[in-house]
Amino acid sequence: MDTEQIEMYEYARKRIKQKKGLYTHFVVFFLASIFLFIANKWMNIGEPNNWYIWAITIWLFIFILHFIKVFITDSFMNKKWELEQINRLMTMQEKKIEQLKNEIENKK
Repeated sequence: MDTEQIEMYEYARKRIKQKKGLYTHFVVFFLASIFLFIANKWMNIGEPNNWYIWAITIWLFIFILHFIKVFITDSFMNKKWELEQINRLMTMQEKKIEQLKNEIENKK
């Protein structure tokens, strides 16, 4: 395999690992939510003031952040985006260097 194919493979492997982690997070969240509900309602663990709702809500917020990172942020801030940003910054730097060279030559 050439370098480009290796990079594409590594990127695909990373994305699959991220998605797999998100799906695992969801399954654990779902099962734990059921456990917390049962622990509060039927086993009377903790005060009977529905504390499990707070735990599930906080965990849901964390899951939503994880979802946003995997499917929104990482999908448009990928390797291609990084290369475009690097090229844009390098072009800006080259223009600035050229401008400074011209200013120095004009002062002479």
